[in-house]
Amino acid sequence: MASTQCLCKPTRGLTSPRLLLGPRLRRAISTTRCSLAQASREPGSHASPRKPLTREQRDLLSSALRVNQAGELAATLIYKAQTPLVVRQHPHLRPLMAHMYDQEAGHLATFNDLIHKHRVRPTALYPLWSVLATGLGWSTAMMGREAAMACTEAVETEIGDHYNNQIREMLAMIAQWEAEGYQVSAEIGELVKTLRRIRDEELEHLDHAVEHDAKKAEPHWLLTGVIRAGCRGAIWVSERV
Repeated sequence: MASTQCLCKPTRGLTSPRLLLGPRLRRAISTTRCSLAQASREPGSHASPRKPLTREQRDLLSSALRVNQAGELAATLIYKAQTPLVVRQHPHLRPLMAHMYDQEAGHLATFNDLIHKHRVRPTALYPLWSVLATGLGWSTAMMGREAAMACTEAVETEIGDHYNNQIREMLAMIAQWEAEGYQVSAEIGELVKTLRRIRDEELEHLDHAVEHDAKKAEPHWLLTGVIRAGCRGAIWVSERV
């Protein structure tokens, strides 16, 4: 009985499995572990390379961020100037005006962050756009609720088209990279998602404006035509200056 217990009891010299292996085998296992650890830290050897941006593409992205920041600044100032006058005459519109302003303020914060992150120069005409946007908001609100909503309709129509053009250009750039076998960075993909989200929210404002009698502003065609032309001019200048 005593001899049986002795056979079943583990021997101290055999507690470490490494002692059962020869020195060559131990070195081979150690080398294999180091190779596996290194491979787990390195990117996949078959991953597609990322294509550096050309000068034209860098200019395109910088221009997009610059003009988008300027546009969102103008939108916040328009709503800020309109809201007191519109809400004084139509208190039921307070939640709608606050909702649209809050979304525009969020858009501006997004582009402020992107401008800072990528070290893009803001438009040199920031002060001018600030004055003009405030004046546009105040003057259309003085003309009445319909004119204020027609202003939103005109601005958001142009801004929606502007974002659509940017998204199309970026998708074409991404498609070209993928066709050439290059990897698209997550940052570029995230920027496209951000542009789509903001575009959809701008078009939501357009729908709100039409629902609240933007088409009844007099003369609608002239008011919206002048504002849309002004927006196109401001976009063209801000992309370059």
